[in-house]
Amino acid sequence: MSLKDSLSWRYATKRMTGGKVPQEKVDKILEAIRLAPTSFGLQPFKVIVIEDEKLREDIFNTACQQPQIKEASHVLVFAANKKVTAEQVQEYMELIATTRGIPVESLDGFKAMFDGIVAGTAEQNFVWTARQAYLAFGVGIVAAALEQVDATPMEGFNPQAMDKILGLEEQNLGSTTILTLGYRDEANDSLVKAAKVRKSMDKLFDFK
Repeated sequence: MSLKDSLSWRYATKRMTGGKVPQEKVDKILEAIRLAPTSFGLQPFKVIVIEDEKLREDIFNTACQQPQIKEASHVLVFAANKKVTAEQVQEYMELIATTRGIPVESLDGFKAMFDGIVAGTAEQNFVWTARQAYLAFGVGIVAAALEQVDATPMEGFNPQAMDKILGLEEQNLGSTTILTLGYRDEANDSLVKAAKVRKSMDKLFDFK
């Protein structure tokens, strides 16, 4: 399928069959998430990939008991850094230097651009890091569509409870979104044949 056809095919699947997504396809989706753009390339988030049944049950109860949590092949929880630290920035500088074969000192000017972020409050930081997680989240949805894997984006959950279940607070992380991966249950999903509703091009875009 073309990109357009894949995006037209996908929808926020409400019921899944429980069928397993082949690991090769999962790996391609995760790699797309890894390669997603973020501000400065910092990637201030983690993605927790969940197959464990006990964890799914706990998440199900804190995510409005949405059936996809149990019926999906994989559940991805996107968690953004609560605070961007100087140590995190330094680690990123060292990664750039190692990857590109350049002296880390040559990145001092670039590193200084993070000073305002590091000096910000935890609340300010989390607003920014959550936006970065959303960039990767969107790329994951598109990648799943290209692999003909159904993906359901979710915001309907208790983040405080989720953070506790996954031990995120101790990792300087806060949950932002859930993405379930699996296959649509055509017999039980009422939206499976529903027409996609989107604004027209002239309503969405304003050309100057």
